[in-house]
Amino acid sequence: MTTLTPVLTRNWDQPDSFTLAGYEREGGYTALRKALAMEPDAIVQTVKDSGLRGRGGAGFPTGMKWGFLPPDSPNPRYLVVNADESEPGTCKDIPLMMANPHVLVEGVIISSFAIKSNHAFIYVRGEVLHVIRRLQQAVRDAYAAGYLGKDILGSGYDLELVVHTGAGAYICGEETALLDSLEGYRGQPRLKPPFPAVAGLYGGPTVINNVESIASVPSIVANGADWFTSMGTEKSAGFGIFSLSGHVTKPGQYEAPLGITLRELLDMAGGVRGGRKLKFWTPGGSSTPLFTEEHLDVPLDFESVGAAGSMLGTRALQIFDDTVCVVRAVLRWSEFYAHESCGKCTPCREGTYWYKQLLKRLEAGQGSEEDLDTLLDLSDNILGRSFCALGDGATSPVVSSIKLFRDEYIRHFEQGGCPFDPAKSTLWGGAAV
Repeated sequence: MTTLTPVLTRNWDQPDSFTLAGYEREGGYTALRKALAMEPDAIVQTVKDSGLRGRGGAGFPTGMKWGFLPPDSPNPRYLVVNADESEPGTCKDIPLMMANPHVLVEGVIISSFAIKSNHAFIYVRGEVLHVIRRLQQAVRDAYAAGYLGKDILGSGYDLELVVHTGAGAYICGEETALLDSLEGYRGQPRLKPPFPAVAGLYGGPTVINNVESIASVPSIVANGADWFTSMGTEKSAGFGIFSLSGHVTKPGQYEAPLGITLRELLDMAGGVRGGRKLKFWTPGGSSTPLFTEEHLDVPLDFESVGAAGSMLGTRALQIFDDTVCVVRAVLRWSEFYAHESCGKCTPCREGTYWYKQLLKRLEAGQGSEEDLDTLLDLSDNILGRSFCALGDGATSPVVSSIKLFRDEYIRHFEQGGCPFDPAKSTLWGGAAV
């Protein structure tokens, strides 16, 4: 099945989709009533059987993560929703929380009940004030309706839900840095083990899931695991929101089964903008190795994308046409990573800085082929040598772009400048190169 499957996005076209009344009209909170009549362990098993994998990038099985909580810990259990969407190109969680915040709230309640937690947090990046206000209103409405607080719907189950705003740091998208920030400390990744499932928020067993992962839980509980596994592929079950941005005729959110291809999505999105040729694209945001036109038919599921040499990540499909300088694009991403590195780990802190310096020189046409070898050697010294994956992600566009577009890097210093300069290139209607 490769057609669109609107589940989370089903009511986005309704003017009151974000309200409690609008959500209940579409069947909202019926899954919660069903869940409260089930045993918590049965809900965990349903999520395991569904094959739901984390929608935040790593793709770790959600039900399995829930099952890691130690049964004998004396500390309170916590559920934390990672809504610190920061990855360049990733733009699915923000519109989801804006258009349908109650599906996330309902997912939080069901998930908290399943893992036997009475305290939950939604950690949102501080810049998206409009989303924060909408979430806070949804939480207030849920409290008023008896879906949150004491004795939810007469079940005897209590849950307190807090919407917490971060200060806008990319590093806080990393789960342990998020926990430090939530506790009031500077957001920096922790050494693991211990893992959050054992010693997370305030030292208690903690589950941390992405917005889309938790928002998918109500539909799984309502419709059953078999319904979810009927979509997607055998190992990458279900649906997901694919974010198309960049040089595409109709950018936006396309909710489809995992395993759909970019060719199919581009057909629905009107193709590359202006009828131009696709040059390169990211399958999962800027932290994933680049793909080119030859990868148009790679199924967008965790296994197929991995086998093709990249990662599905957050399904942030950034589309770049043939007017784009790949060196300039990689430089911009590298500047982002250098700026957002927390500085805790030397390979990431120093490596991303040198990425920026070398790529600036290359983009200006002042580099040499030796610089390309230096970039690759630098990447070897960053990859796998930091507490978190920020450094690893920073290497992806650099290494993959040199592998795929080495000739373009060479053209820069052979010609003494960027061959895609609008003042020189025919690509923008200017003079010939």
